[in-house]
Amino acid sequence: MSLLTHIALPGRTLLRLEGPETKEFLNGLISNDARRLAPGQPLFAALLSPQGKFLYELLVADWQGAVWLDTEADTAPELEKKLKMYRLRAKVEIAMQTGWQVYALLNAGPETVIPAEGFAFTDPRLPALGQRLWLPDGVAPPGATGDLAEYEALRLLLGVPDGSRDIERDKGLLLENHFEALNGVDFNKGCYVGQELTARTKYRGLVKKQLFLVHAEAPLPARGSIVTLDGQEAGELRSSLGPQGLALLRLEAVARATAGGPPLLCEGIALTARLPDYAAPKP
Repeated sequence: MSLLTHIALPGRTLLRLEGPETKEFLNGLISNDARRLAPGQPLFAALLSPQGKFLYELLVADWQGAVWLDTEADTAPELEKKLKMYRLRAKVEIAMQTGWQVYALLNAGPETVIPAEGFAFTDPRLPALGQRLWLPDGVAPPGATGDLAEYEALRLLLGVPDGSRDIERDKGLLLENHFEALNGVDFNKGCYVGQELTARTKYRGLVKKQLFLVHAEAPLPARGSIVTLDGQEAGELRSSLGPQGLALLRLEAVARATAGGPPLLCEGIALTARLPDYAAPKP
């Protein structure tokens, strides 16, 4: 039996939105349908620029009569400011939640006891990522203490992007980064900020690059290193751990490399590339 493990995620923080118009307000902004939020039914979503480019990654949950956003700590103050700008006259209170810790909880089961002060839910992107756990400072999480590298290894094994580490802000497109396959886009909900480009990308088949799992026989270079094919730029390396990582690559270049053409190279290191299992075409 696998050991119950909690892993602190210091790069994440929480915002709380509360008020009678919260879900309608949020629904007009994010890529998923906030009206479907309910206790025990969290969402994965993004907030885009008006031009349809990625800005913020969100895990969204309904808890304690409010809507909570689990997001990147570095960009959370900017996100809070932007939400308040969009609020106008909507009856919504928006506040950063200091004094909280965000954890990944691996190998949890029905018998796992969550402290009464906290909240846990299955990751809405992929159940294989375990549960997300929110606890006030000073409240001990259940299970053994794991290392962040353990969670990183799992995330990269599954091929799941991690916010702005893997998606360039104000440039990346949701469908290049598998948001639809990760349950992060609702194409039936109607308008939201940046919706037009996201819909056009899907319905006109405009995706020419995607995020791939890449593997090498040596540790991968730094994030941002250029991947080439036959001397021509084919993409860019994103986050990695040892020989395993993610890279945004041109579909045509990957097709050539996997069909017996020249290898993909990153600073002289040969790469193999494949789509994550959750995003691969179904038979």
